[in-house]
Amino acid sequence: MAEKKIITVFGATGAQGGAVARAIFADASGDFAVRAVTRHPESDRARELERLGAEVVQADMDEEATLGPAFEGAYGAYLVTNFWEHMSAEREKAQAAALAGAAGHAGVQHAVWSTLEDTRECVPLDDDRMPTLQGSYKVPHFDGKAEADHYFPDAGVPTTFLRSTFYWENLIGQFTPRQSEDGVLQLALPLGTSRLSGIAVEDIGKVALAVLQRGTDLIGATVSIAGEHLTVTDMCAAITKAIGLPVQYLPLTPDAFRALGFPGADEAGNMFQYYADCEERFTGARDLEAVRELDPDLQDFDTWLAAHREQLLAAWT
Repeated sequence: MAEKKIITVFGATGAQGGAVARAIFADASGDFAVRAVTRHPESDRARELERLGAEVVQADMDEEATLGPAFEGAYGAYLVTNFWEHMSAEREKAQAAALAGAAGHAGVQHAVWSTLEDTRECVPLDDDRMPTLQGSYKVPHFDGKAEADHYFPDAGVPTTFLRSTFYWENLIGQFTPRQSEDGVLQLALPLGTSRLSGIAVEDIGKVALAVLQRGTDLIGATVSIAGEHLTVTDMCAAITKAIGLPVQYLPLTPDAFRALGFPGADEAGNMFQYYADCEERFTGARDLEAVRELDPDLQDFDTWLAAHREQLLAAWT
């Protein structure tokens, strides 16, 4: 029996990395083994990964010296940074540079780098439709990743650039509908009538696995993914049908959303404004049929809602 190829998975106890690990565990071919990277190997999530068969190793993207052992002997890697933990594009870029250097030094044969578009290609810095943030970005968690893309080929890392989008799981977390004064659930977002590209986190993991299984075919390629493109009005109608409670769309202006004042409100407001103002460009880059070729079980929004109905009700009521 051939020895399994090691895939080093960063963010393995988080959303994207966890989805990649689960996709590998569920893969009938058994081609790959998971090396799960975490700062906290003693955590419950890390121990669960270990129970499922992962090799759990400790490393920290902010401490470059810790990264080498995480890549040693690995065939491939899934590389993801977490802007929302610190909300600094410069720090995220530094983490990406550290990952690229360590992966290149270790001779990783195929990395999947979780990245996003450079929003300034659609909304230039001198465009006053939205404020410039952190000095030189429109949507820092997009633009910083895009700026970091070149670190990987520059370091000699054969890389596929995986561009994801809004997680539907955010509806259970950061962007949960709120009850109005009359008790009606309202989803307040600044998207107007534009479509939002959304995806189930699990499908990010499945696509990443498919990319790795394709060998060299997608090295150097940008793979942009989504599960469905929907207006928020249509999303609310689907949610209403799925949970049996009325959910209304409360459209806000981007300025009103940025003024909500929660941590990262300006960042999120700019993000949603980018989704809306650059809708055709963003959705057009995400061909759902092409994504389905990589992930035949790609979930649409209705499918995701059905699978998460109880979680939605518990979070919203």
